[in-house]
Amino acid sequence: MKNQLLIISLMILTLSVQSQEKIAQVTFDQTLIDYGTIENGADGKKTFNFKNTGTAPLVFNRIYSSCGCTIPKKPEKPIQPGESSSIDVEYDTKRSGVFLKAITVNSNASNSNIILRIKGEVLPEVELDENGDPIENPKKKK
Repeated sequence: MKNQLLIISLMILTLSVQSQEKIAQVTFDQTLIDYGTIENGADGKKTFNFKNTGTAPLVFNRIYSSCGCTIPKKPEKPIQPGESSSIDVEYDTKRSGVFLKAITVNSNASNSNIILRIKGEVLPEVELDENGDPIENPKKKK
């Protein structure tokens, strides 16, 4: 009987210690940013805001994009519980056309791998004549 009581006490103690474990949790305001339709060469900088809703400091191990046309910048310092911060992303708007890019976020949070996305369309570069006026139907350069 004493052994059973000891085992039950140890199980309860173990469960209470595990429930008090501190874990980071990242919550993003949004996981998709739509640039809409933008001009060629426009500002390609956008920001993903987030909050550490966990009980431990949040540390980003790695943040990377699906191609070299998208450059994410991760916070260098740990984000304390309850604090907010952001991940800056810059898309190369010299590339014309529709785009959908993924940014993978890896951290020590309980939700350790999150995919952020950006999408939009960059209009073709406008060619100008000698007076600086747009050319209606520019001929392709050879």
